[in-house]
Amino acid sequence: MAAQGSIQEKVSRLLSRDNGKPVIKPNKALALRDAVANRKLKKGEASCVTEMSVLMACWKQTNFVDGLCSQEISTFYMCVEKAQAAMKSKTEQSNIQGGRLSPKQATTLLKRYPNIRTEV
Repeated sequence: MAAQGSIQEKVSRLLSRDNGKPVIKPNKALALRDAVANRKLKKGEASCVTEMSVLMACWKQTNFVDGLCSQEISTFYMCVEKAQAAMKSKTEQSNIQGGRLSPKQATTLLKRYPNIRTEV
């Protein structure tokens, strides 16, 4: 009973004494929008940094001649392919598990089923 009394006090403070209407007025309409903010997802950690630095060191030693650094170039490209395959499998796995929607997907769904803004 004591908890109910404290809630009543809080509600009575929020209501005006004249008409019983709320004192606090929203500055925007209290309705969901049909789009979400287009935020980019968090980037993962950098991959193949060591292979890239080895390749750049080789280029610097050979005055940027690709033929002399073919081993380093192939190592770097193999690392990039592995990283891309890992990232692709990770995104497919998150889609299968039903993780969070990307902002673009959420906006598409919200535009397909918009809010009714007029009252009947």
